Amino acid sequence: MPKPSLREHILDAGLAVMFQQGYAGASVRDIVGAASAPQGSFTNHFGSKEAFASEVLDRYFIYVQELMAQTLGNKSLLPLNRIRAYLDLITQKLTDAEFCHGCLIGDFSLETPTHSELLRQQLQRIFAAWHEPFAHCIREAQKAGQLTDTLRAEDLADVVIAGWQGSILRMKVERSVLPLEQFKTVAFATFLKDLTT
Repeated sequence: MPKPSLREHILDAGLAVMFQQGYAGASVRDIVGAASAPQGSFTNHFGSKEAFASEVLDRYFIYVQELMAQTLGNKSLLPLNRIRAYLDLITQKLTDAEFCHGCLIGDFSLETPTHSELLRQQLQRIFAAWHEPFAHCIREAQKAGQLTDTLRAEDLADVVIAGWQGSILRMKVERSVLPLEQFKTVAFATFLKDLTT
């Protein structure tokens, strides 16, 4: 009987290791050690650390998309309330993790673009896909009169994502929820302010 593949187990362990140590700081030895797997299992399944990181990033973004579907895709909520629900859900998850890690997409964006064209292009595709559910909610809010349409929904979506990522970086440095709450307070008092209330 063939031995069961350790591929999924290594990917799960690698996600946790890269969250803690970053792309550059996570060695293959660290990853297989966390997975309690022989080093040969890594090379059997992945052509390189870069290829492995690409799969980890895809796996993480699937998780993010599930969170977006729960919140940004929740048609029982008004469009701006969907955005708030997403930000509140992420705030709770980061708080539960005691602010020790943030967003793997943001972390990789800081580390990898100058070293890996593969990961840079992958991150570019992820940001484009991540942007669309926010832009959709903003377009709906503009059509419903919740938001002014003087600014493009696509531009506002980019500002939300960029501002939120910056707040997560500050959260990690300060080990505090305050940057996240500040972002939400300012965003919903200014460029995401509900004009119908």
